[in-house]
Amino acid sequence: MHALDWPEIDTVLLDMDGTLLDLHFDNHFWMEHVPQRYAERHGISRAMAELELLPLFREHAGTLNWYCTDFWTRELDLPIREIKREVAHLIALRPDADTFLAALRAAGKRVALITNAHRDSLTLKLERIELAPWFDRLISSHDYGFPKEDPQFWQALQADFGFDPARSLFIDDSLPILRSARRFGIGHLLAVRRPDSRKPAKDTEEFAAVEDYRDLLP
Repeated sequence: MHALDWPEIDTVLLDMDGTLLDLHFDNHFWMEHVPQRYAERHGISRAMAELELLPLFREHAGTLNWYCTDFWTRELDLPIREIKREVAHLIALRPDADTFLAALRAAGKRVALITNAHRDSLTLKLERIELAPWFDRLISSHDYGFPKEDPQFWQALQADFGFDPARSLFIDDSLPILRSARRFGIGHLLAVRRPDSRKPAKDTEEFAAVEDYRDLLP
């Protein structure tokens, strides 16, 4: 983990799922809970449910639909908002993320949460984990109509939030999103080594990665 040049950073942009929150909740929900509920709803086996769902998930990955609770409610004929609440006890902060957020506040940085999560998902998570007080803004890509993978997201964010890309730090667990941010000109980029606490560390390829938020503290 390389040291960050904090005097060169005015704005910190943070992803939510897998970056500040443990991705275990989302992985469990989509790969375990939804197939189970889908099988029950449609009177098919769990194995058949997975065979039907996985191609659908692959087809929409990286698009705004992938992150949209309304889309999946219609597509799967399942009340996605309600069934998320059935496993909401799994929503958890990553270790020391709150320590890091408090340090950013104390240092006077501008801090925005930028997530591809639908506002429904964001609301549910904010009910469980008190993140809102640490941020100047909480932004869902659905507000702009483009996911973070799309260059138009970054243009909309800059028009809305007003920041100098070269003097901004962005942390995200998605490599395609980090590459999108780099193309826009974000000067300081970090990946996340272990977005899901129940899974092994991942290869973050060309990006330096954070494992422990305490390592980032100036």
